[in-house]
Amino acid sequence: MEQESDDIYQKTEHSRICLMRDTVEARDPSSKEVDDLTLRRFLRARDLDIQKASVMFLKYLKWRNEFVPNGFISLSEVSNEIAQNKMFLQGSDKKGRPIAVVFGARHFQNKKSLDEFKRYVVFSLDKVCSRMPEGEEKFVGIGDLEGWGYANTDIRGYLAALSILADYYPERLGKLFLVHVPHIFMAVWKIIYPFIDDTTKKKIVFVENKKLKSTLLEDIDESQIPEIYGGKMSLVPIQDN
Repeated sequence: MEQESDDIYQKTEHSRICLMRDTVEARDPSSKEVDDLTLRRFLRARDLDIQKASVMFLKYLKWRNEFVPNGFISLSEVSNEIAQNKMFLQGSDKKGRPIAVVFGARHFQNKKSLDEFKRYVVFSLDKVCSRMPEGEEKFVGIGDLEGWGYANTDIRGYLAALSILADYYPERLGKLFLVHVPHIFMAVWKIIYPFIDDTTKKKIVFVENKKLKSTLLEDIDESQIPEIYGGKMSLVPIQDN
């Protein structure tokens, strides 16, 4: 019975992808260059509503053409963010999803402009997506907040990152582990939490310090867990991937 239900869902999804393709290609011919998997992510993000998914996707195409006109973000465009050495990418979980590690205490708000940080978020997400094996569309994140303090607070930056992830990289986040979370971070969490969509909220796991390795082991083999968490994987800066 369950298999029959899955088959019906897949047929429904496939037919809606075809209808969505007709809709978006009529509005923007460049949509022809986009594969069905991409359209499917936008469709799933809008509960298979063709109209809503089409609007979301066309907005993404317009943004991509304007914000990333060369097709990629170069290192020179995010040099200040890279210098903070705050994001790493290596290994994969048991499902084959690449693992990104971010150190919150190494991030400091760029008070002159938010644009470079936005470009860094896109640079990082593109790097992560490029590491996904065939058949995999999601990634796993570890947000390490050890040593995080109010000097690292960047509400604008956090909200901008959430917006980019939700609006332009739908259905990409598989799971986010928040580790070494200090009590003072919760004041900021209360501010940004309402801006996180319900689907994403379900993917966020606050990990107790004493259960850090055992929690990660539920999803990640020891050989793929970073050494700093008791595993065997060395950290590699995202720009070196």
